[in-house]
Amino acid sequence: MCISPSWQILQELIPVVTACLPAVNVQQENSYPESNGLLRLFGPQPPNVLFLDTISNREQALVIMAEVVRLNRGISIIALLAANEPQVILRCLRMGAAEFLLQPFASEQLEASLNKLARSLPKEKTAPKQVGKVISVMPAKGACGASTLACNIAFHSKRAGAQRVLLSDLDPLTGTISFLLKAKSTYSFLDVLAHTETLDQDLWKGMVTQRHGIDVLLAPETLFDGVSELRDATAVIDYARCNYDVVVLDAPSVYGDWNLSQAKLCDELVLVTTNELPALQATQRALSYLEANRIGRWKIRVVVNRYDKDVGLSREVIGTALHTDVFHVVPSDYGAVQKSLLEGKPVPHNTSLGRSFSTLCDRLNGKEKAPAKTGSSLGSLLSLFSRTSS
Repeated sequence: MCISPSWQILQELIPVVTACLPAVNVQQENSYPESNGLLRLFGPQPPNVLFLDTISNREQALVIMAEVVRLNRGISIIALLAANEPQVILRCLRMGAAEFLLQPFASEQLEASLNKLARSLPKEKTAPKQVGKVISVMPAKGACGASTLACNIAFHSKRAGAQRVLLSDLDPLTGTISFLLKAKSTYSFLDVLAHTETLDQDLWKGMVTQRHGIDVLLAPETLFDGVSELRDATAVIDYARCNYDVVVLDAPSVYGDWNLSQAKLCDELVLVTTNELPALQATQRALSYLEANRIGRWKIRVVVNRYDKDVGLSREVIGTALHTDVFHVVPSDYGAVQKSLLEGKPVPHNTSLGRSFSTLCDRLNGKEKAPAKTGSSLGSLLSLFSRTSS
């Protein structure tokens, strides 16, 4: 199968593929499929080899690459590149690419790649290494409790059976994970960015700290020069995805290149809000911003934190006002949160709040179905949001 949104690339590639593999049925897909649509695209008999265009949209192609590996279908990925760029090749290898074709595509080049694939195949077919799920937790507005939510998603993921879990505080200015967990480290995600070329297991182990069975990568303790120049979290996310079952990113907001890079690379984007009017208006602005920057709605999960049905808007009104489903509501329980903060521990599972976090984790991992929706009369409340949605 060949996937490329570029007609020119397909026109150049298909003759080369058919010349090298004349007896093979070659399928074409002239757009990047959403990751949750790959199973439908592959059908009951997935391809043995996938030619994936990383030229037209590199980030989108890398997301598809990771999802193909996650599906665990034994598909060999050949990445299409515009030039011999070592950094791009390294990223593709980390995400699961097996071979590469450089423009201009030629039969000799493809034959060499196919021969390498054939030699690398074991006598007995083994499953490719799976990559972990990346969950980015982003507040729609400050003080929505996103960091507390990120911590508990990580801890409850571990409790639910994930073997290796990473919680990464990627807030360069006001990261609070170290405070919430009473954790200390002389290293931060800045050290990961500074050692991208030499990053290995030993070096990574020295940069993370352990809390309650999970690895934690902290934000810098003090302000640093160049914070405004942070643009791309790919180095952190790519390495973590290949070495953990679940990766939870605590992001400062949805805005700016640094945060958008996390939104583009994650599998699930948890957008945290409350049911207060200012927070919901901020949520609507955040959704519009993400959509304008081509972050698919299919991966955004709106979570209403500190939900109290007697205060603020109801779940049904919120969903209709935001033109999207509310993925989950987390009940308000200041007592449980304050106790966990004082102890530097996750919220206990046997509380209503802890059970809500467990349900959220199950749903993010596809283990539990969404609750049934009920109807509601909205009245004039929707007019409060009409200006930002238009």
